[in-house]
Amino acid sequence: MNRYFQRLRHVSNILRHDPASNLARSNIPDITEEEIVEVKSFFPMRKFFIFGHARSGTTLLARLIRLHPEVHCNWQAHFFTRPPLLQSLVSNEEVGAWLSRRDNRWNRGKDLSGIVQRVVSDYILEREAKSFGKVIVGDKSPSSLLNGRAVKLMHKVYPDGQLIYIVRDGRDAAISHRFQAFIDQPQYLSKDDQNIRNAIILNPEPFLRGVQSVFTEQGIYQAAQSWVTNVEETETYSQRLYEKTHYSLRYEDLLVQPWSELDKIWLFLDAKSPNDDLVDAVNDELSQNPDAQWQQEKASEIAGILQKGKQGSWKDMFTARDRDIFWSVAGKTLTKWGYLR
Repeated sequence: MNRYFQRLRHVSNILRHDPASNLARSNIPDITEEEIVEVKSFFPMRKFFIFGHARSGTTLLARLIRLHPEVHCNWQAHFFTRPPLLQSLVSNEEVGAWLSRRDNRWNRGKDLSGIVQRVVSDYILEREAKSFGKVIVGDKSPSSLLNGRAVKLMHKVYPDGQLIYIVRDGRDAAISHRFQAFIDQPQYLSKDDQNIRNAIILNPEPFLRGVQSVFTEQGIYQAAQSWVTNVEETETYSQRLYEKTHYSLRYEDLLVQPWSELDKIWLFLDAKSPNDDLVDAVNDELSQNPDAQWQQEKASEIAGILQKGKQGSWKDMFTARDRDIFWSVAGKTLTKWGYLR
C-alpha cells in the first residue's frame, strides 16, 4: 500500500517538473461520431476495457475471458489508468497546434487529436487479436490511481466501447495489495512498514490470527479510502457515461460460479454462445495461479505466508482496530456490494 502512495507522489512530481507539462493543452477534444465511423472502417473489432481496484481479480478475469474463441484480452496497456496515459500523445500544446492548423490539408479543417489516440490504441489491440484469430479485443488495467477519471478518459476516445468493472471485498483487496508491496518492492517501504515486513517473516502466526496488524493505523485508513474512492467513482461515471455498455461483477461470484459469470460477460460482449467443452478450459485456468508462482520466485521468504486469491483472508488477519477503521470508512460501500461486517 505504501508503494501505491509513493507511485502517486512520483507521478505528481513528474507532472510538476516535466518541462513538457508547461505546454499541456487545457482541452483535448473528444473523438466525434463521424470520426468513430471512419476509424472503424480500418479497425472494425469491438473493444472493451476491464477496470478494477488493485488486487481485485482483473488479471484472473482477463485470463478467463480470453478463453472464448472470439475474445482476446491482454493487460497493463494503461491507456486511461496510469500516467502518462494515451492522451499524452496529443497533450502538448505544440502537438495540438500541428494536428489542427489550417494549412495542414490532411486534417480536413479539424483537430486530429481524437483520431490519433483512437488509431494508436486500436492498432495496438487489433494487431495482437488478429494474430490469435479473435474478433473482440480488450485490455485490463487496474484503475486505482485515477479512479473515476479513468472512465472519463476512456469515454473521450471510446464512447462506443464497453467497460467491465470487477469489485472485490475491499478488506481482502487491501491485504493482497499490502503483501504485494512487501514482495515486489520492499526497498520503497517506510521504516515502520519495513519493521512490519521483517516481523511477519520472523513470526507470521500473530499476523495470520489478527493479533498483530500488517498495517499501520494510517495504512489501513488509506487502504479503505482508496478502495471506496475507486468503487464509488467508477460506478458513478460508468452509469453516467456507459449506461447500457458497462458491466459490473464481484470477484467472489466469479470464483463461486465462474461459468455463469463468464457466460453473462461473453453475452454482454456480444460473443457467440460458447461450447460446453470450454468448461474444462475454464476450470483448468482457475486451477493455475501465475502471480503466486512469480511472487514465490521474487520473495519466497514472505510470498507463501498468504494464500493468493483466497476469499475472506481479512477475517483471520484483521485486528479489531483494522476492522473498526475499515468499516468506519468503507462500511456503506461494502454493504452496497453485499459484503458483511
